[in-house]
Amino acid sequence: MNALSIAEYTDTLGLQAKTASALMARAPAAIKNKALRALARRLRESGAALQAANAHDLAGAEAAGLAAPMVDRLRLTPKVIETCALGCEQLAAMPDIIGEVLGMREQPSGIRVGQMRVPIGVFCMIYESRPNVTIEAASLSIKSGNAAILRGGSEAIESNRALARLVAQALAEAGLPEQGVQLVQTTDRAAVGRLIAMPEYVDVVIPRGGKGLIERISREARVPVIKHLDGNCHSYVDDPCDLDLALKVVDNAKTQKYSPCNATESLLVARGVARDFLPRIGAVFAAKGVQMRCDAEALAIFKENPAQTLAGQAQAAINYVDLLQPAKEADWSEEYLAPIISVKVVDGLDEAIAHINRYGSHHTDAILTTDHRHAQRFLREVDSASVMVNTSTRFADGFEYGLGAEIGISTDKFHARGPVGIEGLTSLKWVVLGQGEVRQ
Repeated sequence: MNALSIAEYTDTLGLQAKTASALMARAPAAIKNKALRALARRLRESGAALQAANAHDLAGAEAAGLAAPMVDRLRLTPKVIETCALGCEQLAAMPDIIGEVLGMREQPSGIRVGQMRVPIGVFCMIYESRPNVTIEAASLSIKSGNAAILRGGSEAIESNRALARLVAQALAEAGLPEQGVQLVQTTDRAAVGRLIAMPEYVDVVIPRGGKGLIERISREARVPVIKHLDGNCHSYVDDPCDLDLALKVVDNAKTQKYSPCNATESLLVARGVARDFLPRIGAVFAAKGVQMRCDAEALAIFKENPAQTLAGQAQAAINYVDLLQPAKEADWSEEYLAPIISVKVVDGLDEAIAHINRYGSHHTDAILTTDHRHAQRFLREVDSASVMVNTSTRFADGFEYGLGAEIGISTDKFHARGPVGIEGLTSLKWVVLGQGEVRQ
């Protein structure tokens, strides 16, 4: 498209979204829930068609030489589709928070003052790779009474188009406007520049993707932005600690899936347990081909006795030394999204907290400990959107948090922080009730 046609197209999307937003905002809960259940049903019925569209995107991504973790993010497996359907049903079963009044209290003047939860209006979601985000964003838009303009990446265009058709059908089935959720059909990047600079139509922009995308949107947007920055997540193995529990959790946090932003990228281990724990986790990582970028102390422990460490895992032992690398300063801040992890031995809790707050991305961080006081300090002092005790960082997810779905994981420090569900897509307005009172 040329500049004029891009402008005309995005203006049309904006006007349609603004018009639809009024209808979405006043829709009864039963109607919104009907649309969500219809969408869940259509997802399950359309598995073959969705996978055919997805296969087209996967072939294109592989031909373009996309890295394996990025290709993995594109996959619409039966499990992914079912998770999307379950998310829609979970949202439908949740109470409708639109219109609820909070904190109503009477003032000395006689007036009663409170806050009412209302939809934001129109949000524009700009995201890369994962086509399931189309359903997550659409379902949250429906439940929260907002209209949405969705712009996915060119690498997932066919998958997104197939999913968007199901959303439109579900909206129509429930009697809601099909323009309540619109997918940007062009892959022209100029459309993004227009969408983030239309305050007359768009109330908030939500970027979800790589650091470059987030930085561009934050820099150029003329409307408020809910940022989803990189996930340099930490798991800290404390002293004292149940090392069997820590081994299981750290393994899951790093290797269950490498591409998500909530995968652990940095492992911190207290000096008091390092000689016991590091050889055990090193064997697990080596067997799975995970490269370990270590500080000098961790590197020395790993190399002390690799044969014993690996307990007869011959093939892993062959690759073990190659998987051990000295860490550079940049590694402490890196989001790898790959089978790579940074490893550092720390003196204890104080150094772990300081390291996380300095190098982390304020996304998700976990402590593995048997000391309640240490757990409480970690929860209070680690400045991240999600802070965890004795569990995997991979749980930092809207579905796992019971939100039904998530629009993203915000690392901002305002009302939307961490996994952003329904409440993050609403605002509060003041409501005042009186019986003829006048100000003296």
